[in-house]
Amino acid sequence: MNGLDDTLDEASEQTAPVWAVFGDLMSGLLGAFVLILVGVLVVQIDLVASLKQEVEKRQMEEQRRMALEKALAIPLASGRVTVNNGRIGISGSVLFAAGSDELRPEGRQLLSSLVQPLVVYLRERDEMLMVSGFTDNTTLLRGAHQRFADNLELSAQRALTVTRALIEEGMPSAQVFAAAFGAEQPVADNAEEKGRAKNRRVEMAPVPKASNAKPARDE
Repeated sequence: MNGLDDTLDEASEQTAPVWAVFGDLMSGLLGAFVLILVGVLVVQIDLVASLKQEVEKRQMEEQRRMALEKALAIPLASGRVTVNNGRIGISGSVLFAAGSDELRPEGRQLLSSLVQPLVVYLRERDEMLMVSGFTDNTTLLRGAHQRFADNLELSAQRALTVTRALIEEGMPSAQVFAAAFGAEQPVADNAEEKGRAKNRRVEMAPVPKASNAKPARDE
């Protein structure tokens, strides 16, 4: 009997470590599964939050677009003004003669019709209006009557002319500023006159105001 007992004791001693290892293995697998599950849940939560933010952003952009189109309903109906992605576009030929920065009478009249709805729109949203000048890529001809060094300078002067006209028609000077892009950022192919005509334009875009935070004083 002693021999049998010794054999059973040895078998028990060998079996115990096997079950201990198996238990440790299962615990490790369970822990890994829990970590993976938590990681998946965190990723899903982040994705849902990102999707929600993107939806809210698009809804806000759509609301801004609709509000802008509503404010400019009458000028838009005339066909001389367009709104695309929050940018108000006016063909350069409506505002200026070729190579000139002198505002046409019909161009000033059009700008005058935009001032009041834009003032209300900007005030309600505490925003500013950026007036941007663009040209095609045609090189300006040198001559005694040519005032501009290049297309960038021409676009800058046209943007300034429109900005000043808006101020003269009632736009608060603190709510509008000018920018120039020359032949950069074309919206059509400059290889054809139809495309070049589209690229000669002035755009106006509502933008957020700069922060009013005061700079830190030197101690």
